[in-house]
Amino acid sequence: MNLRDLEYLVALDTHRHFHRAADACFVSQPTLSGQLKKLEQHLGVQLVERGRRQRVLLTPIGQQIVGRARRVLQEAEEIEQIARLAQDPFSGPLQLALIPTLAPYLLPRIVNPIKQAYPSLELFLHEIQTAPLLKKLTAGEIELGILALPVSADGIVSQPLFEEAFLLAVYPEHRLAKNKTVKVEDLRNETMLLLDDGHCFRDQALEVCFTAGAHEKESFRGTSLETLRQMVSARSGLTLLPKLALQPEIPDLLTIPFAKPQPSRTVGIVYRQGSPREAVYQAIGKLIQKLIDT
Repeated sequence: MNLRDLEYLVALDTHRHFHRAADACFVSQPTLSGQLKKLEQHLGVQLVERGRRQRVLLTPIGQQIVGRARRVLQEAEEIEQIARLAQDPFSGPLQLALIPTLAPYLLPRIVNPIKQAYPSLELFLHEIQTAPLLKKLTAGEIELGILALPVSADGIVSQPLFEEAFLLAVYPEHRLAKNKTVKVEDLRNETMLLLDDGHCFRDQALEVCFTAGAHEKESFRGTSLETLRQMVSARSGLTLLPKLALQPEIPDLLTIPFAKPQPSRTVGIVYRQGSPREAVYQAIGKLIQKLIDT
């Protein structure tokens, strides 16, 4: 048994098709199939249910083993990464993911400064909602995440970076438009525009709205904060916006800060516990803190 055999098994579990798994591993289909049969002979168990038209499923024992195989391959990759990073941990590719309510507004402020500070880093940027982000982080598909805290996931380290206040977005004719500040209770009976399920900002906004006695516009759920901004401009309701999402300005949209205590969210970084690049993630976190503070 070797790491390459485990890569074949993981690829087959991912693609559930011999030809596509072989393509993903850059080998011929007979090579992949033959090596998996040898692995089955070595272990003395059947790992793969071979069906028609090359569609495959793993046996129950195969499913158990492939889970361990993924962890073994991740550990092997981290061993190689430790060796590479011993020379320069701030070099090479870095898979960075942000949630959709942060990515369009935070990335323009941090990407160039990160590249200037660490020119040998090659950033690969991803925009992913919280739940799949944590799943990909645990699986080793991404290295560093930026999202709203707290989060709950085994083996994940989180570090708060900054607090981001929420503001109320209104149109010019609304009764609250001339207010310098608003209170949460001012939202009582108002119609609020919210994001669709899966966005953590939806849950945070819902908490504020329910506390205030506001109600959601049931016929609409936004796919992005930009959609919500345009809906307010079209006089379809009000919404909450995190502070970073106030730019660029759009016509007929006013934002009003809340009086203290302001509703807000904690933005932070997450990464796998024990990662050999922990010092890199913390340095990037400190740089982001400095950029936001200024």
